[in-house]
Amino acid sequence: MKLDRILDTASKLAKPFRVADGSKFKLGKLDPGDTLHLTSEDKPRAKEALQIGIDALTELQDRLYAQDRWAVLLVFQAMDAAGKDGAIKHVMSGVNPQGCQVYSFKAPTSEDLDHDYLWRCMKALPERGRIGIFNRSYYEEVLVVRVHDEMLARQKLPPRVVGKSIWKDRMADIRGFEEYLTRNGIVVCKFFLNVSKDEQKKRFLERLDDPEKNWKFSVNDAAERQHWDAYMEAYEDAIRNTATREAPWYVVPADNKWFTRVVVAAAVIETLSRLELQYPKVEKSRQKELAEARRMLLASK
Repeated sequence: MKLDRILDTASKLAKPFRVADGSKFKLGKLDPGDTLHLTSEDKPRAKEALQIGIDALTELQDRLYAQDRWAVLLVFQAMDAAGKDGAIKHVMSGVNPQGCQVYSFKAPTSEDLDHDYLWRCMKALPERGRIGIFNRSYYEEVLVVRVHDEMLARQKLPPRVVGKSIWKDRMADIRGFEEYLTRNGIVVCKFFLNVSKDEQKKRFLERLDDPEKNWKFSVNDAAERQHWDAYMEAYEDAIRNTATREAPWYVVPADNKWFTRVVVAAAVIETLSRLELQYPKVEKSRQKELAEARRMLLASK
């Protein structure tokens, strides 16, 4: 399949889930089980489409690396068991490791807490020509920290800056940060994998029932389900206040992993395609050098 056709298909598949203006965003209106017009019988075709998408992504990433002008930051946020790790693993499977950087942000260290909350993420931003992937990110500061007040208390902030507007202020800071990144050639693309509470429970039980998956489960995972409504409210507010044309969110249905991965791949392909990536043109002086090198190689034994 030609790249132009793949790009057109990717755009059509990703568009329904892109949020570029969050002013009227309502998370509760979205179906985590949505698969557009596809059914479970289409899974083989979806897997084939994913592989085609991975091949296209490989070519686009190669151009990105060769051009060495843009950088791309992919941010993944979700509730536990939504499939972030699997989506990253499958979608980015064809990308050259040399041109990709993945960071998983866990609980902040004591050093992290002695800095502003964006500090540790700033250090991990991708270089030009590379794709950076944040498995969780600075958005945790308006999600988990918002749900758990005790985490905010551990950040040792001066009392005068911890007011009623702190979440509004932080989301304004995030918008400004992402605007700053885009102005400096770092394209920001954000994913919220929208899994339902019932599907999360099913996946948790599968992890508990399978000894080889026990390691994936934490007792804290079950405890966090008690805050589900608070998390949904925090996610809705975050997306509503930080979805922009320059740094859109893709709210991807996550109850069907095969569909989630196809949509994520489509969104990444669409994002890269907008950059009009091209391999660098070789200057005439350099072409002469290459011609001479070719002549020497042909003449050698």
